[in-house]
Parts: sequence; C-alpha cells; structure tokens
Amino acid sequence: MENLTYNSIILQLEGLKASEQAMYPVFAIFLLLYVIIMVSNIGIFILITEHRSLHEPMYMLFCNLPLNDILGNSIMVPRLLMDILKPPSERYISYVECVIQAFSSHTYGTTSHTILIIMAFDRYVAICNPLRYQTIMTHKMVITLSALAWGTALLFISILIGLTLRLNRCRTFISNPYCDNASLFKLSCEDVTVNNLFGLIYTVLLFGSSMGSIAITYSKITAVCLITKSKTLNSRALKTCSTHLALYLIMLISGLIVIVLHRFPAYSDYRKLASLLFHIIPSILNPIIYGLQCSEIRHILIQVMKRSKENHVDGDRCAAWAKRRPNLTNPWRTLRMNYAIKDETFMLHAKSGPKYCEKVVLLWHY
Repeated sequence: MENLTYNSIILQLEGLKASEQAMYPVFAIFLLLYVIIMVSNIGIFILITEHRSLHEPMYMLFCNLPLNDILGNSIMVPRLLMDILKPPSERYISYVECVIQAFSSHTYGTTSHTILIIMAFDRYVAICNPLRYQTIMTHKMVITLSALAWGTALLFISILIGLTLRLNRCRTFISNPYCDNASLFKLSCEDVTVNNLFGLIYTVLLFGSSMGSIAITYSKITAVCLITKSKTLNSRALKTCSTHLALYLIMLISGLIVIVLHRFPAYSDYRKLASLLFHIIPSILNPIIYGLQCSEIRHILIQVMKRSKENHVDGDRCAAWAKRRPNLTNPWRTLRMNYAIKDETFMLHAKSGPKYCEKVVLLWHY
C-alpha cells in the first residue's frame, strides 16, 4: 500500500525477491560474487599501480575500470545483501541513502561507457599512429582523458539526479532491488515530463557516442590493418583490440537488456535481475578477461605468485632454523614479525643462509 505522506525521509525498498528457503543460498551466492569482484578488481588495480613495467597508457587507462567497478558495487551490493536477510516489510532506507545509491549506480553505468571510449582512442593512436604514440599518449594526456571520462559522467548524472530532487514525493515504496533515478522520480505525483525527456536525451547521447566512437575507431583500425598487410601489426591489433571489444560488448549487452526489458512491464522481475547482473557480471569479467588476455599482466601475475611461494618457503626455512636455537625466546613469532615487516628485502637476504637468519633473529631478540 502506498503512503501518501509528502516528502517522507524514510522509504521502503522492495529488494531482491527470495523465498525463505532460497534466502540463505541467494545471500551466499551474492556474497561470493561480491568478494570475487572486490578481490579481482583491487588485485589488478594494485598490480598495475605497483609495477613500473605496467605504467603504460593502455594499462593506466584500464585502471579506471576496476576503480569504477569497486566504487559502483561497494555502495549497491552490501545494502542488497543486508536486505536479503530482512523480511520484505522491514526493508527501509533513508531518502538520502537512496539518492546516494541512485547517483553511484548511474555514475557506474555512465563511466563504464566513457572509460571504454577513451581506451578505444588509445588503441586507435597505438595502431594507426604508432610512431607518434609516445608523443600523443603522454602521462598528461592519460590524466586528461581519465578526468574527462569521470567528469563527463559526474556532470550528466548530477543533472539527472538534480532534476529528480526538485520533485515533491507522495509515495514511499520503491519497486526495485536498489534505488535508481527512475525509481526516485516515480515516487512523485508531479509532472515528470522533464525527467523523462532528459533521461531519453542522456541515454541516446551516451549510447550513440559510445557505439559511434567504437564503430569509427575499429573501422579505421581495420582499414589500416588491411592496407598495411603486416602480420605483426595485425597480431598486435587482434591481441589488444579483442580484449577491449570483449569488455565493451559485455557492458553494452548487459545495459541494453535492462533498457529493452523496461519496455515490457510483464517482465519486470527479469528486468530487476538484469539490472543487478549489469553491475555484477562486467565487474567480474573485466579483470579476468584483461588478466588472461594481456600477456604482460599475466606474466607479472605469475611472477608475483611464484615469488610469494618462494618467500614462504624461505621464511619457513629460517623459522625452522630459529626453532633449533635454545637461547631464543619464542623465535617463531620473532622471525615472523621480521618476515612481515622486511617483506621483499628480507626474502632476498634470507637465501644467503642461516647466518643472516641468526643476525635477524638476534636483532629482534635484543
């Protein structure tokens, strides 16, 4: 039943529909997906920022995607998980929190498009103007493109949400798993023609500029590859562009499914599920596809895993040696403290043998 109280600060959220039997399995599935999103995206973001060999324009621009995935899902998914465990009648959310959730949700979707547009520009310069690539794609250009991608998204979403905030509300029930702009302005009993018109213009501009820029970019890249007939160039274009195109198609198809299902009220439940998957599926696949497809990232990731395994073995060897020293108090803990703090430097020197272990342990002992 709809509450006719005007401008209520507390709203009721429909959340994700799940029976009592399916409640905990659904919660476990979404929790697992959220952990995968956080671990994979934070991991690849740290991997790129910490290794100088990956400080190239292509990878630095890609860093915007995992950052966007982290921010977009950190606000929406935890709230969704909380609501799954609550009865439908107790899923309340403040209006301010709902607005923040709607703003982050639309920013996530818009920024996904704008980031992939600037990544397409980078691929165009790298393949069509390889001799001028270093001159054009400087660090300043990377920062400018990244700021443009985020700034454009924030500007459009600020206007979109701002038009909704001006409306008075006469309803409190949000028929959606999470808050978005359409759910918010549907709470109003006023004329929302301006909201619908701007939303339509915004959607057409976003998808039109996105698909148009991708189509033009890849048309020119294809033309260059056909004209030059260079196997090296074609191989490079296929390796880098296929990854970018795969990410774009996943994001585009996920978004189009939600838009199409909006036109069919009978399939509202499928639309709500698709809107959740729009956040989750691309966020999981982005780091996996880039990590597996890009040989540089894959090579460094393998190196890090191997080094971590070797470090663990070296630490255990020194710890085992320290255990055999009767004059040390709790040598295992002492060595582990040093092992954690010294990190890579300690691991390199630990390979020199027990003498270094003795020096390190005695240093911490006294």
